[in-house]
This record gives sequence, C-alpha cells and structure tokens, in this order.
Amino acid sequence: MTIWTRRQLTIAAVALALGAYPAHAGAVLDRVMAAGTLKVATDANWAPQSFVNASNELDGFDVDVAKAIGKHLGVKVEFVTPGWDIITAGNWAGRWDMHAGSMTPTKKRAEIFDFPAVYYYTPAAVAVHKDSKAKTLADLDGKVVGATSTSTFEAYAKKDLTLDAAGAPPFEYKLNPKEVHSYENSTTAFDDLRLGDGVRLDAVVSSLPSILDAEKAGYPIKQVGDPVFHEPLAIAIERGDPELSAKIADAVKAMKADGTLSKLSEKWYGQDYSKTN
Repeated sequence: MTIWTRRQLTIAAVALALGAYPAHAGAVLDRVMAAGTLKVATDANWAPQSFVNASNELDGFDVDVAKAIGKHLGVKVEFVTPGWDIITAGNWAGRWDMHAGSMTPTKKRAEIFDFPAVYYYTPAAVAVHKDSKAKTLADLDGKVVGATSTSTFEAYAKKDLTLDAAGAPPFEYKLNPKEVHSYENSTTAFDDLRLGDGVRLDAVVSSLPSILDAEKAGYPIKQVGDPVFHEPLAIAIERGDPELSAKIADAVKAMKADGTLSKLSEKWYGQDYSKTN
C-alpha cells in the first residue's frame, strides 16, 4: 500500500466520522471555535426580545444576550431567523448552533435539546382589543384566543402546559376559550387583534413585555387580568455537546455575577427579569 493511498483512506475515514457524528464530543463547539462564529437562531419579529430595528439590524434583549455569550466565547455572532416551529422541531443539521429566543425548558423539549442556563424569567399575560368589554379573564370564556404556534402561550390556552423547569412557580388555568388560533409569532397575532374586538380574535396570550411593547408601538390593545403564569427562559442547543453546553453555562453564570443580565433586562424591560425576586 502506498503512502498516498493511506492518506486518502485516512481523509475518507475522518470525513465519514465527522458526517456521522455531528453533535457529540464537542464537535459543535469545535466547529464554532474553528470558524470563529457562533450561529444563533432567534425571532426577527418579537420585540423587545428580538426584532429588526430602524437600521435594518437585529436588536433586542435576546440579541444582546447572544452577543454577550459570543463575546465570552471569544467569537463573533451570526444570526438566522427561522420560524419558531422550525426551531422547536430540532434537527438543526448545523444550520445554527444555539437558540437565544426565550425558550421555556420542559421535559418534552429536553428530549431534543439541552438547556445550558436559564437567563431570565418573564410573566405571560392576556391582551385584548382596547374596545373589549372584558374586565377579567373569566369574561373571555367561550371566546377566540390567539397564540404563537408550539409556544407555551398556545399550550396554556389549550390547557396543555407543563412548566417543569427549576424556578417555575405554580399556575392555574384561567382561560376557557372556544377556539385557539395558532400564529407564526405574537406580532402576527396582535395584527389580527388590532383589527377590532372579536373581528378575528378576542384575545392573545403572549409575554407581558411583548404586549407592553406592542402598546407602545401603537397597537390598540391592553392587558386584561393578572399574568397567567411565569416562565423560566433558557438558552437552547441540540443535545449531544456537553462541552458547548458547559461553555454557555459559564458565560451566563458570569453575566449574572457581573450584572450584565440585570443591565440588559433593565435596558429592554425597565426592570430586572434575570431574578425571580
């Protein structure tokens, strides 16, 4: 056997191993460090968490958190904006390395993802049109409610929500809708709600920060009742790369210790959601 033939076989074996073993033994972290780029999936239309600003750049709390994690790892951050249902389906196949988009860790999702760190906690609430006569959540019994597809908000509206992550307080179902309409994101649900009370929707379940941000943007909506649940929100990666998970966990721990997360939360929400009390 010639030296050239042995080299060919070695290259082929390495290529086969890499192709069949994409997310184990630090392979994703190795790829990120070798490229000097962390590819992060987030939403392009979910202010104030993540949105396209006036300069046509992604901005928001989740975007700033992802950039801070990238800085901790010593790499630049590149954003992609697939749909939420695509992100939560898994099988990322190297299209992105990490998700920074306020995902609630659950046992079901943990079958697909690892959650290196919870980085903040946020209340979920119900919005109605400003002309709605609803004063309490009970006034929405038998109504039509909208929520983001495959989200915890949709699960709550369908009475199928399980919050089993650390730090998640108990909650009660206070909505009894007739129908639940699914949307790509909260903004598209708000777009239907703004058409008028009961025209397409009677209410939307979303994060309270998103509801308040939509109000500031001129949407004719308002919160009704108290927050319906509080959820811990985590960075997510596909299962199988404990080295990458550990690096991200270290980054978030450092950001909590040095006050970065508190400052970013105050910047985007006006209060510190990085803590439960």
